[in-house]
Amino acid sequence: MASEVSKILIFGGTGYFGSYIVKASILMGHPTYIYARPITPKTSPSKIDLHKEFQAMGVTIVQGELSEQEKLVSVLQQVDVVISALAFPQILDQFQIIDAINTAGNIKRFLPSEFGCEEDRVTVLPPFQTLLDKKKKIRRAIEAAGIPYTFVSASGFGAYFVNYLLHPEEQGDDITVYGSGEAKAVLNYEEDIAAYTVKVADDPTACNRMVIIRPPKNIISQLELISLWEKKTGRNFNRVHVPEEELVKLSQTLPCPDNVPVSIIHSLFVKGDFMSFELEEDDIEASSLYPYIKYTTIDELLDIFLSNPPKPARATFE
Repeated sequence: MASEVSKILIFGGTGYFGSYIVKASILMGHPTYIYARPITPKTSPSKIDLHKEFQAMGVTIVQGELSEQEKLVSVLQQVDVVISALAFPQILDQFQIIDAINTAGNIKRFLPSEFGCEEDRVTVLPPFQTLLDKKKKIRRAIEAAGIPYTFVSASGFGAYFVNYLLHPEEQGDDITVYGSGEAKAVLNYEEDIAAYTVKVADDPTACNRMVIIRPPKNIISQLELISLWEKKTGRNFNRVHVPEEELVKLSQTLPCPDNVPVSIIHSLFVKGDFMSFELEEDDIEASSLYPYIKYTTIDELLDIFLSNPPKPARATFE
């Protein structure tokens, strides 16, 4: 007899990346719940439309604040797995989720809001480091509470950063290159990150382990990305380099939170921090664990941009 499919609760499910996780959860057949802020007269029409779209897909949406612990515990007691996709201003709000999980006492797995670099193994510019230190606090609290977890490191959001770096909807000939442009980065399509996330959330193999999404065909430098884009478009671009020193200075002079994105760009594309460590013996690499899941290569992602250019992404750097 087949095991029952886990019920999944998603925090931040109406956000940029969270919406990908919701759709992946539904596609994989999980009863899917979202805990979202209440709709108010100030809620954007696009957010209201997303609520309607998810409800039509069968998603159960519970409107509430994280501070409403009784409601939060009640929802948690109806599900098996919790995935958080809260944006970085809300990282420490996950303490309230941890407290509610402890009270509920039934959650089989918690995946906190990660999905970027592996924060326990890198040292980055102070504005970015402050964010990573907050994520570390959440990790340590989960471990101390004995909550079964999976930590997911996916490096860069592919569609977001292709759009950020190449501006495919524009017709200009200049493309900004950060630093030398030679540092290697991993850029994974958001749909694939979401699919791997939902898959590991229900996989006993990934319990209390680090999952890193590093498929070999998605390891690429800025200069290689631009060259590939030139071949596909038949255009030649002028590479305008921004020196590392300028990014460091901006990280020191821009107000918070504007200093965070430049610090992430420095870490991801100048220093190559997201690729600076080798996988450890207990780590899981997602594309190797699930070779039957066909991931979208960078080459294929650029084809998607050519055939149907996405709207500019509005993700925060999660």
